[in-house]
This record gives sequence, C-alpha cells and structure tokens, in this order.
Amino acid sequence: MDILPIFLNSLKPLLWFLPILFLIAFLKSPFFKGWFGEKLVNIKSNNTLSTDIYHDFHDVLIQDEFGITQIDHIYISKFGIFVVETKNYQGWIFGKVHDKKWVQNIYGKKQFFQNPLHQNYRHIKALEKTLNLANDYFHSVIVFAGNCELKSSFPDNICYLSNFTDYILSIKEPILCQDEIERLIHLLNMKRLKNNKINKKEHIKHLRQTH
Repeated sequence: MDILPIFLNSLKPLLWFLPILFLIAFLKSPFFKGWFGEKLVNIKSNNTLSTDIYHDFHDVLIQDEFGITQIDHIYISKFGIFVVETKNYQGWIFGKVHDKKWVQNIYGKKQFFQNPLHQNYRHIKALEKTLNLANDYFHSVIVFAGNCELKSSFPDNICYLSNFTDYILSIKEPILCQDEIERLIHLLNMKRLKNNKINKKEHIKHLRQTH
C-alpha cells in the first residue's frame, strides 16, 4: 500500500496555515521592525513638525569614507539639522553615552546592540562632509519607537516615539538663514545616492562586514 498519497492528503488541511506562519515570521523580522519604526516616526513628525520650518528627508543613503551609510530621518531647519536614528525595540534598554554596546533585556534575556549615538555620529560626520557644514549645526536624536522602557539615565536626545518631536521643538535658537537652508536642501538632494537595489545591497554588505 502506497502511504505517500494518504500522507499528502492528511497534510492538505494544514496548508492554509503556512501563509500565516510566513506572515508571522515576516512581522517579527528585523527588516519589518526597522521599516515599521521608521514609518511611525514619519507619521509622528508629519503631524507635529511644520513642513514650512522642518524640511524632511527619509531613508537617505550617503557615501562616506567607509562605504554607504543609511540615515533614517533628516530635518533641515533654521534651528539646525536634526539627524534621527530610529530603533524599534521591546523590553528594557540599558546603556551609557560612551559605551560601545547597549543592552536590550526582555524577561531576563539580554541582547547587545550598537550604541545608536555612535551610529548617528557616523551619520553626522558623513553629512558634515557632504554638506560642507560644521558639527555645531547638527543635532543627534535617537528615537525608540517600540514598546520599550529606557532604564538608564539617558540624555534628553534619547527619546521615545511619543516625545521626540518635543525635543526637536525645544531647540529654539535660529542658526541658519533661509538662503543657507535652501542651499543645504538642494545640496542634499543632489548628493544623496539613489535608493535602488544596488546601493541598498552595498549598504547591507557593509553592515555585515562591520557588525
């Protein structure tokens, strides 16, 4: 007796469940979590920051001396350039400004990740060179968009999704004139790399080599 057809027939009722498993795996993937966190930041900023004052750029690829780096969000304004790195994490977050790695703790399970301030430092250095602008004009902002709790004593520029625009709006000293703002917008549009498969692949390759 050939049991293979019987076995295959017995599996048919379970086939409908496979797409659900693939969907769950995708929703838990780092790619989706990162993409979703960035979209949440987009929505929050669009609803809170005036586009007449804060000129936004998202998912920006820049070439620097180390390769291609990806910047989640940039806001060019008369108050300076806000460079935002998004993290969509769960659990408790521990770390110090100068630590190389920070810690994510979920029910006692610890996972280390790169200090996002260091990550954003590279982004700002790349933008300094690209825009020919001094460091004093940049503001580094880290946004934790997931359901996490910051347990360490972090500085004010380490924010939750709910309050990161409050931090940006708290900086009220104008340091750029309108002509300079327009020049920087034009320059960034001209110098940013195309967000295509080739450049994305090169960026991912560089990340795997360095982490």
